[in-house]
Amino acid sequence: MTHLDKPKIRNVTAQRTTYQGEPVFLLQDRLKLTEAAIVLPQVLGPLVMLCDGNNTLPEIKAALEVRYGLRLPQETLEGMLAQFDQALLLEGGTFEHFKQQAIAEYRAAPFRQPTLAGLSYPADPEALRRMLQDYLDEVREVPAVSPDSRGIISPHIDYQRGGPVYAQLWASAAEAVRQAELVIIFGTDHNGGNLGTINLTCQNYSSPLGVMPTDQDLVARLAAALGPQTVFADELLHRDEWSIELVLVWLQYMRDGKPCPVLPILSGSFLHFMMGQAKLEEETNFSILLDLLREEMTKRRTLVVASGDLAHLGPAFDGPPLDAAAQAQMKVDDKVLIDTLAQGSASAFFELMQAGQYERNVCGLSPFYFTLSALSHTQGQTIAYDRCPADNRNTSFVSICGMVLE
Repeated sequence: MTHLDKPKIRNVTAQRTTYQGEPVFLLQDRLKLTEAAIVLPQVLGPLVMLCDGNNTLPEIKAALEVRYGLRLPQETLEGMLAQFDQALLLEGGTFEHFKQQAIAEYRAAPFRQPTLAGLSYPADPEALRRMLQDYLDEVREVPAVSPDSRGIISPHIDYQRGGPVYAQLWASAAEAVRQAELVIIFGTDHNGGNLGTINLTCQNYSSPLGVMPTDQDLVARLAAALGPQTVFADELLHRDEWSIELVLVWLQYMRDGKPCPVLPILSGSFLHFMMGQAKLEEETNFSILLDLLREEMTKRRTLVVASGDLAHLGPAFDGPPLDAAAQAQMKVDDKVLIDTLAQGSASAFFELMQAGQYERNVCGLSPFYFTLSALSHTQGQTIAYDRCPADNRNTSFVSICGMVLE
């Protein structure tokens, strides 16, 4: 028996769109191991649901006919499943071969290549320094914060829209950034499909400004405690995720290129906690992770960075257009969120999210929670806030903030 006898769809990206005037699903591998994509007519959506690893091809064919009135020849189904397999949408040998090959290449490289250099920011080091300095030059004055500050909340939106907020935040926290002996970065995992994940890597992160060494000893200790199969299962997500990369560039620049050990952590969605499908207090891996990090933070001067944006509202995020009143309400709701973050209580923040704020698509939810939890007793000072347009009609917005945590 092969994986095609009872096909099982992996956790892939599925985007609704139109193709040649017809509604379709665009299906792609989340790990981006291939550029291939499947354009599937929406009427054939049930085919994907039936590929759950429990049904044979004849059973899938029969279910499509009986339940959905879709009569497809077996040869057509076989051809479609073969295309799914080649696009790495199915669990099994084809996907595993490409995944293991990609992991070997990723780990063998001297460092993780920057994903957005030359796209979101200049690939030339001098041009990048000039761009960042231009943003800083626009900062007239920033609130005074303690050089002993232990954490920051930073945006991870593109610099073109978020540059002024980045600059105000990182300028304000400059001394704490320069004095750090370890930087822990919790980044939003935008591409991971599994809930509540903690993804580590031993690979060093790089940018045009140089290489920041990952603290491999700390990663090894975390992996031993949490299980390598848990923390490295989706290690490849680090390869293309930008949430850590965009704050790393600012970290490097504010340190004037002086490296220090970094612990990059990609944290997955908390949607299952928000929906009441799982209980946060029962996640023993979270407790193990946080206990080990707090212990490490007592040994050396540590800065914890949460890389996350706030709300995502409007048609660009499958919501209604934001008129003037809705934009004003967005600002009010953002203030409640920011004020709660500033209280420094992970539990209060989690309760606010669970009470309904998560419906505003706060993509920094898990990094914010882990950062507040790692710091335990802390208070935040808001440095900057903005709402960034997300469509050309000014009906969709992403809100961002910069905050320093004492």
